[in-house]
Amino acid sequence: MSSKRPTVLLHDCPGYDVERVRALVRAGLDTLGLEPRGRTLVKPNLVSAGKLFQNAHTRAEVMEGVLLALKDRDGGMSSLTVGERCGITIPTRYVFEHSGMNGVLARTGAAHSFFEEEEQVEIPLSHPGRLRDRIFVPKPVATADFFVNVPKFKSHPWTTVTFSMKNYIGLQDDRHRLIDHDHRLDEKIADLQYVVQPQLVVIDAVIAGEGRMLTPIPRALNLLVLGDNQPAVDAVCCAIIGVDPRTVPHVRLAAERGFGPIDLSAIDVRGDVTLEAAQARAKGFQVGLVRVEKYFEGTKITAYAGPPPEPERTDYCWGGCPGAIEETVEILRLFDTHFEANMPRLHVVFGNYQGPIDAKPGEKVVFIGDCAQWRGTLQGQPVAIESTYEPRETKDPRTATHDDLYAKMVEVGARLAVTRHEPFLRLSGCPVSVAEQVLALAFLTGAKNPYFEKTEIVAFNKAYVAWRAKVAARRLAGHPYQSEGPTERGAARPEVGGA
Repeated sequence: MSSKRPTVLLHDCPGYDVERVRALVRAGLDTLGLEPRGRTLVKPNLVSAGKLFQNAHTRAEVMEGVLLALKDRDGGMSSLTVGERCGITIPTRYVFEHSGMNGVLARTGAAHSFFEEEEQVEIPLSHPGRLRDRIFVPKPVATADFFVNVPKFKSHPWTTVTFSMKNYIGLQDDRHRLIDHDHRLDEKIADLQYVVQPQLVVIDAVIAGEGRMLTPIPRALNLLVLGDNQPAVDAVCCAIIGVDPRTVPHVRLAAERGFGPIDLSAIDVRGDVTLEAAQARAKGFQVGLVRVEKYFEGTKITAYAGPPPEPERTDYCWGGCPGAIEETVEILRLFDTHFEANMPRLHVVFGNYQGPIDAKPGEKVVFIGDCAQWRGTLQGQPVAIESTYEPRETKDPRTATHDDLYAKMVEVGARLAVTRHEPFLRLSGCPVSVAEQVLALAFLTGAKNPYFEKTEIVAFNKAYVAWRAKVAARRLAGHPYQSEGPTERGAARPEVGGA
């Protein structure tokens, strides 16, 4: 690890003004002594976009300001590219359009990279405590010379917060992203840090997101946070909202593995906003990590959760299906204003749950996830739900497959039709993604389905067809979609403790 003391800059940014962002990032590059060079890759957080997700993503104005500032301080860039993989099953092409990113690219001359359409390359891992010996990322990430991480400042129901390090989950395509997206998600995020470290981090905290990550509650912080070390940046962001960074496992693990400090005494915090002033702006900020049983108290959904397959590590799966259903229900609430009034009572079960299920006649019970287990009686019928969880060592990222959205629609619809008159339903997966849970709950509750929105279906299908066609064309041309072994590396992982 470099002996250089990390710097985090806190700047006032009252509104989404491109030129203000440009000036702040340009000055930040000067302060940090950075000049973009070679293959420069900029990764925003574009998990989703559109009218339901206005506060979920890095804003286009911030991205435009960052790209212009990089061009202002060009130290020999051979390319300038914006790359991302948005939320699972949604075409990244679609989100680029709906977030305003396509307009930004047109105005700045930057190129795009849709990570699910790129060649995926294997990065070997050898550090102690790793979940796997290899991890796959798109080739533009593995070969970047200058990497810029531009996340959104948000809470997260799986990992407490999502700042710079959590933004790495968007480096992977769907099939690799879902592997280990379970009760050890924080460890997966920490392992991804070995792929690449950014020279520059710029966090959009102008309008931050409280409580959730897809449908966050907007909170005006009017801040732009810059830095040159991810653990340091995330530690300062944690301090802004009153969270001890040591309680966020992926932040703590990154620090323990030598990627950077999280003790504020070891970080140079500067800028035109003091840490104390930033903390005053964020007073009372709502974070994630609310257990699913508590989350749905007082609603028509009753949740039950038992421990995941490795209970010695945690008694609850923070990184998997329970957090996904919280986001699912918030999406349906926003999309269908009559969702709460019209939905029937529903019971959802996660993990190895051994207690009673208080389901009355006509009330559906949904067992969610491969690790769901339960034995008992529902409406006079004996029910035995057995775990189908496959041990981690049996899941090989080299042979992982992609879950197609339209195939999921057919599968979920067929499963619901078959079990229409049964007291329970089983949804398989590890995890069962937000997309699949949206499909299932929309069918079960009669809510409007966001995937069938008439005003968006043409644009969605256009992006979907282009995505699938690009991947098919790559294969037909004899270009690999996934390759094993190391590739030519630009911004390779640094020499860090434990590597």
